[in-house]
Amino acid sequence: MSAYDIVILPGDGIGKEVMAQGEKILQIAAETFGVSLSTETIPCGGEYYLAHGNRDWPEGSEERCQKADLIFLGAVGWPSPNGSGPVLMKNGKMAGYSPVIGLRTGLDLYANVRPVKLYRGVSHRIHGIHKPVWDADKVDMVFVRENTEGLYAGVGGILAPGRREKVAIDTRVITREGAERVIRYAYELARKRPRGAPADGKKRVTCVVKDNVLKGCQFFSRVFFEVGKQYPEIEQETAIVDAFTQWLITGPEHYNVIVTTNMFGDIVTDLASVLQGGMGMAVGCNIGEKHAMFEPIHGSAPKHAGQDKANPLATILTVAEGLRWLAERKKDEALRLAGDAIEDAVVELLFEGKTLTYDLVGPEKASPLSTVGEAVSARLRGRKSKK
Repeated sequence: MSAYDIVILPGDGIGKEVMAQGEKILQIAAETFGVSLSTETIPCGGEYYLAHGNRDWPEGSEERCQKADLIFLGAVGWPSPNGSGPVLMKNGKMAGYSPVIGLRTGLDLYANVRPVKLYRGVSHRIHGIHKPVWDADKVDMVFVRENTEGLYAGVGGILAPGRREKVAIDTRVITREGAERVIRYAYELARKRPRGAPADGKKRVTCVVKDNVLKGCQFFSRVFFEVGKQYPEIEQETAIVDAFTQWLITGPEHYNVIVTTNMFGDIVTDLASVLQGGMGMAVGCNIGEKHAMFEPIHGSAPKHAGQDKANPLATILTVAEGLRWLAERKKDEALRLAGDAIEDAVVELLFEGKTLTYDLVGPEKASPLSTVGEAVSARLRGRKSKK
């Protein structure tokens, strides 16, 4: 049996800490379900750039990722020594751009898929307090964000006559091809999801735009309904992004699958993470036709780095998502079982509520990052005897 080829990009700050737990879970799941893996770790990010001075990851790293069956990323970004913001490379891009934006475009990972689900035992973070308002079952949706164009396409620049910056331009790029494929991905996902929207069970896709003002959004919306003609069984609607933010918080049970452009998706998914217990529970899946990279969306959080306090559950859940993606691609039932078992172990831990990090239970009851990771590992190991 050939081994699946896995590349691990720990990155900066807490990325290294949470990825250590994710890799441990990955290995336990592989052993438990008889999956053969070959892993390689590639350093990357701001800390790597400061140490090496010319690159934010080793030469040949993108080519190495192109050969991998699956990629896992921790987080990137590190403060500049002069305190002026994140470490920037000589080309003006943030150190860590290559493994994040570079891979999204280089591997054509066009769909950024972010599930937003409130598990039982987890409180949302509205008002910053740990107090549930909705039943957990009322928060269960997936965002599909266009991942390669929009405002992140890199079209624009700064006009600086006399070396004085006077004009900054960022041009949003929305193409028919880019819109069609990510919208189609959203419709196909809605077709596959068995439950539909929590409020009424309907298979619904909501297109989030600003089509009352922006031409690009009007175009994206037109493409949304054109593609939608091929999915008559799925309810279709648009929502203006500013109004959507309030509806998302006040009535999350209405939503099933949401599709939107790159920058809007980046913003509204961070907001949506509040509904699932915060950024420590938020999973990001960067998916293309041939490649995929999975990451927690919480960032490198330098102020928490090295303190063994960050929440590793988002990273652990990304491992589950990654294995299930690869299972579908390779038609490997063992991979699917391994992914499901990881999520089940996390669900059990959350419902029990005894071994969780500060962001979920507050500092007084908090367990260290490593303890939470070991608690998930123990539950996963226990599944070996149940097979």
